[in-house]
Amino acid sequence: MAKTLRFIIIPKIAHPWIEEVNKGAQAQAEILSRELGYEIVVYYMPPSICDVAEQNTILENAAISRPSGIAIDPVDIVAHVTAINRIRNQGIPVVLFDSPSPSPSPDNSITSVGNNFAQQGVIAAERLVKLIGYTGKVAVMQGYPTAPNHKERYEAQIDVLKKYPDITVVDGGIDNDDIETARQQALSVLESHPDLSGYLCCDASGPVGIATAIKEAGKVKKVKVVSMDGIKPILDAIKQGVIDSSSATIPKMQGSIVVLMLWQASLGVQSPQIIDTGIDVITQENVDRYIANAV
Repeated sequence: MAKTLRFIIIPKIAHPWIEEVNKGAQAQAEILSRELGYEIVVYYMPPSICDVAEQNTILENAAISRPSGIAIDPVDIVAHVTAINRIRNQGIPVVLFDSPSPSPSPDNSITSVGNNFAQQGVIAAERLVKLIGYTGKVAVMQGYPTAPNHKERYEAQIDVLKKYPDITVVDGGIDNDDIETARQQALSVLESHPDLSGYLCCDASGPVGIATAIKEAGKVKKVKVVSMDGIKPILDAIKQGVIDSSSATIPKMQGSIVVLMLWQASLGVQSPQIIDTGIDVITQENVDRYIANAV
């Protein structure tokens, strides 16, 4: 048995959310190394921008080093299927995280670690329309539009909003998984729609930028926000009342399970195609618990 296993994590972009995934991965690697008696090393290789070509380049370069396994959060699954299959054909296990598995995948064997992204979007949208009394203007900010998880959340939220005849949906911008872009986009939306009632988003960058824009525009508690995810800036905004609540993934668990699945794959053990790590609903009533654990 190899004395060292090398696993590589490739996210969409460097981001506080992926730092939480990495923490979970590193913790699991440490546990396995201690219990198994050989070293498991996890390398974190984020692209500098959220871009299909750059992520593909990092993926291909990672494969050249012949790691024991690669975990990737794809910017665009269609653009990555060929590269992923080519790498898997070299005998390098690949696991997806925070993304649905390709449907159908060539052999139904690409493991995906994440949650039900459509359900996550529904939870957020239904909570928001209740907060605003089922009437008013609601903006929905897209993330990186081709990212499978962002796309599923967005479409699910739009479907929910369309059910309510007194809700008017407005374009909330596109943040491309960048916090500053989200802030700028939200400021523009708030200026264009001074009567905006609510704001939704599709990734962990959107709520941070939206919360900053709402404070700058003097719209705290005037525009209700239900966000995605639970990184520290989002938790702080919920605590302050700038964001009402969040429909959150559990990134540390994703990182932990990814390492477990890559370890199993390195042993030739078959893994399930889908592993659901669940959804947390973070509110002002329970946010202190999440803040205490955000270390």
